[in-house]
Amino acid sequence: MIEVGTVLLHEDVVKENFVCNLNKCKGACCLEGDSGAPLDANELDILNEIYPKVKPFMTAKGIATVEREGTYVQDFEGDYTTPCVDKNKECAYVIFENGITKCAIEKAYEHGVTDWKKPISCHLYPIRITKYPEFDVLNYDRWSICSPACTFGNELKVRVYEFLKAPLIRKYGEEWYAELEDFVDGM
Repeated sequence: MIEVGTVLLHEDVVKENFVCNLNKCKGACCLEGDSGAPLDANELDILNEIYPKVKPFMTAKGIATVEREGTYVQDFEGDYTTPCVDKNKECAYVIFENGITKCAIEKAYEHGVTDWKKPISCHLYPIRITKYPEFDVLNYDRWSICSPACTFGNELKVRVYEFLKAPLIRKYGEEWYAELEDFVDGM
């Protein structure tokens, strides 16, 4: 494990290569799994607040799910997540463009109707955060549907933390990211 401030990172985050390749995977990470995207406690009110602005970008099934279940739900472990259509299918905020899964929240952001891009867990994927009272642990979540991203990352020689620079800065700040880069440069 690598320690940067109050964050521990699995070595794979700085050693493995990864670049999303939506043309290959079609955004399958938003469609598959056993629950929605993990949410931080501070994101719950944000989802409630921005839902009216995001709703015009959503699918009818997504809207019906949110109207029935709410802008977020608790999963089987008691954690807050985005709701899923038909309980365990795609995230309720999923939209489809040219056969590729996209996010209605991010689409609203791109159109300037909200200043919140999307849940940090989505922005940081394939990094997953495990929270402890004193620190966070960042792990690289390996999933077969992301094998095209691993191949693409290897071709471009871009490591996980480099690909996720913007969301890591969003979560932990520029100073923290600079400290991470200094650590990696010294390895």
